[in-house]
Amino acid sequence: MFFQFSGKVALVTGGSSGMGRATAIAYAKEGIKVVVADRNVQGGEETVSLVKANGGEAIFIQCDVSKEDQVENLVKKTIEAYGRLDYAFNNAGIPAPQIEFVDFDAETYDKISDVDLKGYWLCMKYEISQMLSQGGGVIVNTASVVGIRGGRRGAPYVAFKHGVVGLSKSAALEYALQNIRVNCVCPGEIDTAMNPLADAPPGAVEAVPMHRFGTPEDIAPAVLFLCCDGASYITGQNLVVDGGQSCGI
Repeated sequence: MFFQFSGKVALVTGGSSGMGRATAIAYAKEGIKVVVADRNVQGGEETVSLVKANGGEAIFIQCDVSKEDQVENLVKKTIEAYGRLDYAFNNAGIPAPQIEFVDFDAETYDKISDVDLKGYWLCMKYEISQMLSQGGGVIVNTASVVGIRGGRRGAPYVAFKHGVVGLSKSAALEYALQNIRVNCVCPGEIDTAMNPLADAPPGAVEAVPMHRFGTPEDIAPAVLFLCCDGASYITGQNLVVDGGQSCGI
């Protein structure tokens, strides 16, 4: 069976809302035990409640992915709770202000980098260490279409999403023989708190060939697919989920 997940354990960072919440719920519906991680305690606990309401099992662990000690503790607590780590969906991130290249200051650049690039590296470092000890696992990282094609304004965010793609490819190559697969999901315009449809500029919806923004529930199945046994020959790749927007670019 391609989608036989029963008894597995997944970690979701940025799980308090949006794509992280939708994926946590989707994992749970497949019988996967879920660890929800986020800085936002209230949102994270709400996600756990929604998982349980859908018949799943989950716990919340507060974590700032830019802090190494907190990431190390996150993985440690995951193992204490469930004994293993089969899947990790690294999704925590913060947006960049939509300003021109020369208008960014170093402080803002560093703040975004700490979460949107260093945070991914830290999570992968400790997740991979655990997966090596248990004989394998799967990591899916949230990159973006702008991480593979570029974009105007918000240049540091674009750069860091390119960095997530690079980290993923490097890890995929290094651990291919250790039964660890690492891929990226690359969302386009998704209606989330970081990118609300209500704040979209004129013409943004029409610029998507499907004439709609995606939803977090459009991303969750892509993450589950990359985790499943049917994707066992896929590593180091970018799965674009953008309603066709990048086709003509």
